[in-house]
Amino acid sequence: MQIGHLSLENTLFVAPMAGVTDRPFRQLCKSLGAGYAVSEMVTSRRDLWNSLKTSRRANHEGEKEPIAVQIAGTEPQMMADAAVYNIERGAQVIDINMGCPAKKVCNKWAGSALMQDEALALSIAEAVVQACLPHRVPVTLKMRTGWCQTHKNAVVLARAFESAGIQMLTVHGRTREQGYKGRAEYDTIAAVKAAVRVPVVANGDIDSPHKAAEVLAYTGADALMIGRAAQGRPWIFREIGHYLSTGTLLAPPLVAEVRRLLLEHLQDHYALYGEFTGVRSARKHIGWYVKGLPDGEAFRTRINGLEDSAAQTAAVADYFDALGDRMERLPDSPAAPLAGEDEEPLETAA
Repeated sequence: MQIGHLSLENTLFVAPMAGVTDRPFRQLCKSLGAGYAVSEMVTSRRDLWNSLKTSRRANHEGEKEPIAVQIAGTEPQMMADAAVYNIERGAQVIDINMGCPAKKVCNKWAGSALMQDEALALSIAEAVVQACLPHRVPVTLKMRTGWCQTHKNAVVLARAFESAGIQMLTVHGRTREQGYKGRAEYDTIAAVKAAVRVPVVANGDIDSPHKAAEVLAYTGADALMIGRAAQGRPWIFREIGHYLSTGTLLAPPLVAEVRRLLLEHLQDHYALYGEFTGVRSARKHIGWYVKGLPDGEAFRTRINGLEDSAAQTAAVADYFDALGDRMERLPDSPAAPLAGEDEEPLETAA
């Protein structure tokens, strides 16, 4: 599959999730079968570009290409400037956020709120595309089916975005009004796919190999984007890839492999965030890994009380050593994630 002139390894993508898809998580998912990953959203506000949070989100050191950065905002010129800023820092694809449903994003008329103002949404797309053209950087866009059940305008906007030069569209099968509640619907994604020539990516509730195959067949989409189901289960990409290519299911991962993956993930995480922030932000990842496992809830409570990385990693190692004495592989049925996408949207001054 191509995005502009860039070739992708496969058609399984990691969704941009604020507070989750940092560089360590993207690298982990790519090592486990994801062909493409989009960064956490980066604000278009120039006054926050030098903040510690933005500098971490713009860190792509050692990341497998292509490097895709999602930007969020409401002003066409600010979004264009943000695109160039991130290109200068290594971005090879710029993704426009028109899909985030979080209130503190939509209250600023960013994210999926832009779908209410079609003229502004198109102006942003046009400005970003024009800013990226001299750099030969393709622009993609993620949106929802619409703002609410009575105003689903994804097809209309998709055609306009394609005309503006957007080179790939991702559609989450929910309205902004739904947030992450209820079930994703795929009729709108199928309609978008039928309406445009650029690649279309299906997103929403893809949590198993069987569901992945069903969504591809139903929508005719060119690729799949997976978010919440990869939290604590980053090997879902190789599971889906194996099933789509062979029609057979992989066995669940070995406990010993999960132990190694999580410990390596933690070390990368601490290296990016430092001791204080790293230990605290790692807690959610550890919680996702152990959700539904024996004594997992008690272990999560214990982890939340540990204050340093050495104690945290030792506790994780001990937990999985004990789990390995009880079982060779993880259980067949994956647990649901603890939290939704976009849990920490946009930047703060901190």
